[in-house]
Amino acid sequence: MTRSDLVDELAARFAQLTQRDAELAVKTILDAVSDALVRGHRIEVRGFGSFSVNRRPPRMGRNPRTGDAVLIPEKRVPHFKPGKALREAVDRQTPAA
Repeated sequence: MTRSDLVDELAARFAQLTQRDAELAVKTILDAVSDALVRGHRIEVRGFGSFSVNRRPPRMGRNPRTGDAVLIPEKRVPHFKPGKALREAVDRQTPAA
């Protein structure tokens, strides 16, 4: 599902929302989640899951072209952990053919 699919779904489920209102709602929610993660905050949506920022420690890697060892610096990455209700709902579904 793309962002525009999500907007369409939201507008279809809530008849009182115009397409423009649905776009604004999706943009506002995604911006709020992004801003919170950038500040290092954790977001928890009960029954759905939680978004957080994980730290990847620095490590040694290899340059694939030369084979030389390269230090890969520390990195902060977004992480999503699905909640129990979401995990169970996904597990109950049979895969699409």
